[in-house]
Amino acid sequence: MEAELLAPTIVECWSEDSRVELTCIAVRDITHDIKSFVFAPPPGQVFRHEPGQFLTLCLQIDGAHIERCYTISSPPTRPHRISITVKRVPGGPVSNWLHDNLRAGMSVLVAAPGGAFTLTSPLAPKYLFLSAGSGVTPLMSMTRTLVDLGADADVAFVHSARTPVDIVFRQELAGIAADQAGIHVTNVCEDHHPSEIWTGPRGRLSTGLLSALVPDLHERIVYTCGPAPYMASVRQILTDVGFDMDRYHEESFSFDVPVSTPAPPDASSGPATVGYSVEFVKRGQTITCGPDQSVLDAALAAGVRLASACGQGMCGTCKVGLLDGAVDMEHQGGIRPREIRDGKILVCCSRPLGDLKIDI
Repeated sequence: MEAELLAPTIVECWSEDSRVELTCIAVRDITHDIKSFVFAPPPGQVFRHEPGQFLTLCLQIDGAHIERCYTISSPPTRPHRISITVKRVPGGPVSNWLHDNLRAGMSVLVAAPGGAFTLTSPLAPKYLFLSAGSGVTPLMSMTRTLVDLGADADVAFVHSARTPVDIVFRQELAGIAADQAGIHVTNVCEDHHPSEIWTGPRGRLSTGLLSALVPDLHERIVYTCGPAPYMASVRQILTDVGFDMDRYHEESFSFDVPVSTPAPPDASSGPATVGYSVEFVKRGQTITCGPDQSVLDAALAAGVRLASACGQGMCGTCKVGLLDGAVDMEHQGGIRPREIRDGKILVCCSRPLGDLKIDI
């Protein structure tokens, strides 16, 4: 009797709310101030995520616990490796630590992938990817995914950079465009660089330039990521040309910049004196939260530090159990419906509707 062949069991790296130690296996220079950090899963496990999602790194830096979100630049079609691509931000505690300290062989505690900025299912026939600076990373994951899947989608990829040396993934994207008939890549630079005179489109993205580069943009699904002013400009451009914004998607939180910081004692935005009681049961602390304040902002203003990262309801880092009370929560995909039914909230985007008791 022939021996029965059994397929190996696939074990996913993360369960829903878990944090896992990942080993860095490579650090790659992408530009003069951007590096990619490649991680391997624990033995016998694989990664699973959606293209465009992010990881939350949980780090100890100078004795402080800091969590930051970074989009995944690798595609889910390559489940044995996962990478983030990080720009060094002046004064950014995490990006500078990663650039200066993280090396192959070191381990980092990482929370499960999250975020709703991802390709729709089924795939659309035409996309427009708009990025600036390190905002290219989630769109790179999407592009690599489409290539690996052999998708026949028509992709117009327009990336904005300061100078030619700041173009992220320049060679790889050029190679993809040369090999894939349906993918067209255009880089737009604001200026030349001493090492290279830029001969492509110059300046900032504008209505006229985008219309010239992508004349059929109204037929496309748009994904954009980049600094907040860039995305505001993109939204204005698309509004000016009458684009259907139901076909528009953006990644909206900034990386390596804390969204909220504690207010000084004499600041006008200090602890609320009128509002609802918020009790952190396990800590034995109670604060007052105004009806128009998020629980996170009220806690920070009162000098109470809570775990948080994106500050906009996307990453799930600030997820806690609500023991009593009700909140108005406007999240951006950082919490699942089942978790809400189980009494979980995100403190960064939850405003009290009455007194609260929270399970921390």
